[in-house]
Amino acid sequence: MALASWFYRLRSSSRYVYAHHRTSTFHNNAVQRVAQNTGILNWQRTRKPVLNWLSSLLPMAVAAAAGSFALQSQTSPSQCDASSIDVRNVRVGGKDSTDFVVKGSHTDVPEDLIGELKNICHDDMTMDPEERYFHGKPQNSFHKAVNIPDVVVFPRSEQEVSEIVKSCNKHKVPIVPYGGATSIEGHTLSPNGGVCVDMSLMKSIKSLHVEDMDVVVEPGIGWMELNEYLEPYGLFFPLDPGPGATIGGMCATRCSGSLAVRYGTMRDNVINLKVVLANGDVVKTGARARKSAAGYDLTRLIIGSEGTLGVITEVTLRLQKIPQYSVVAMCNFPSVKDAADVAIATMLSGIQVSRVELLDEVQVKAVNVANGKNLPEVPTLMFEFIGTEAYSREQTQIVQKIVSEHNGSDFVFAEEPEAKKELWKIRKEALWACFAMEPSFEAMITDVCIPLSHLAELISKSKQALDASSLVCTVIAHAGDGNFHTVILFDPKQEEQRQEAERLNHFMVHTALSMEGTCTGEHGVGTGKMKYLEEELGIENLRTMKRIKAALDPNNIMNPGKLIPPHVCF
Repeated sequence: MALASWFYRLRSSSRYVYAHHRTSTFHNNAVQRVAQNTGILNWQRTRKPVLNWLSSLLPMAVAAAAGSFALQSQTSPSQCDASSIDVRNVRVGGKDSTDFVVKGSHTDVPEDLIGELKNICHDDMTMDPEERYFHGKPQNSFHKAVNIPDVVVFPRSEQEVSEIVKSCNKHKVPIVPYGGATSIEGHTLSPNGGVCVDMSLMKSIKSLHVEDMDVVVEPGIGWMELNEYLEPYGLFFPLDPGPGATIGGMCATRCSGSLAVRYGTMRDNVINLKVVLANGDVVKTGARARKSAAGYDLTRLIIGSEGTLGVITEVTLRLQKIPQYSVVAMCNFPSVKDAADVAIATMLSGIQVSRVELLDEVQVKAVNVANGKNLPEVPTLMFEFIGTEAYSREQTQIVQKIVSEHNGSDFVFAEEPEAKKELWKIRKEALWACFAMEPSFEAMITDVCIPLSHLAELISKSKQALDASSLVCTVIAHAGDGNFHTVILFDPKQEEQRQEAERLNHFMVHTALSMEGTCTGEHGVGTGKMKYLEEELGIENLRTMKRIKAALDPNNIMNPGKLIPPHVCF
């Protein structure tokens, strides 16, 4: 199923001419049919009275104040996000929410807007039900929404993006930016319908500055494609999230990957951006200098904003030299605590490893099942050391000694390119290997990150809960920076299994937060992590974010219902 979605995405992103939009009658029937086929209920076409807010979980005074805002002619709907509240007052994504189907308030896209989009995009737009459903259902996520986009557009330039946004803002129609569709927290859902802005046609490399070690790209290019282009110049972009991720989406979610322990996250590797704001204005966030103290840091504001403040149209990236030499090593342990202790000890030793990855015994079993391997099914650590040949080997020997002092065994390392590639393939294909164990299941993936000193304790507590569960659960960790993922497989047809997966997810998140950690180290918030933000950040932090959102997007058209919990009002 995952491979089918992957090839469908590949086919869709390369298609340049789309079918002409349907008549409004066919459009409405198709939307109803797609919703029914996917089991999505409570299809809503009109906004409901605000009086239903009276039974909400907010304090009475705040609810009344929020209701008074909403009763106005929606001149400032961002004050309190009514669109995230359905007729039964279920606040999806809000504090303590357990519902994974994102509700929304849908109204038909005006025919005037359809005509304007047609004039802007010509054949680079579609209202085809199959294409809209594809863009409305994340390819690697169990999250769902009651609605799908009404229109999908494929801009070819910054100017087109600006015109699209201006038209949507004029008609107060929601916009959902769309990149590589690899996010897993519901970032690209369209709970309110509206316009999906697919950036896949904006993927050019605008300029490369070899001596400055930076590159200017459009947001639709993938990090893997970019590195293929950079390789002949001896340069590379050091972030490595999932295959298929695009630079724009990586900025929007503030992602990282296995190399973050050496090179940092997306916020450390972006020099500046160009962004189309909700009113259609194009803003450049900074100069190309490697550092600047000029004004507010708008670059970092946009990175991680998940499309809620604007649409990224250009990115200037910091590059690195391809390492002269590297060694990949792997070793086994009797417990995940022993493996985590070695990761901590390695970082404290001062060795500048480029990767430290941990796989538990269940994950190793999944690799064996998927790839026909015969690896020992025990907790495993993988390292990568880079630098000169002598330095890389020296680091390897130091870590081998650390491993031996912490109950480690079977320490092996590779220096030949093919051997290194084969070893590292074990980690890079870990997620897909999980589905080999339960091909028809979906995965709930945790993304907690804690201070490194707490890693062994958190993984140990998590493993106890995971091992006691009836579900298949694997652990994959970026152990060098305290970030670890649990892949919890569940049958989407069995509600009790989904609830058990949610229980395990809650346990790990709340445990991480009690250790001064975060609910998301690199996947972002989307709709799936909103419910944890008040506990992690505090209500005043969230109200500040809400004020920024309201100032830059007063009509709340930019990816509404994401990132900021709906119960946050001011």
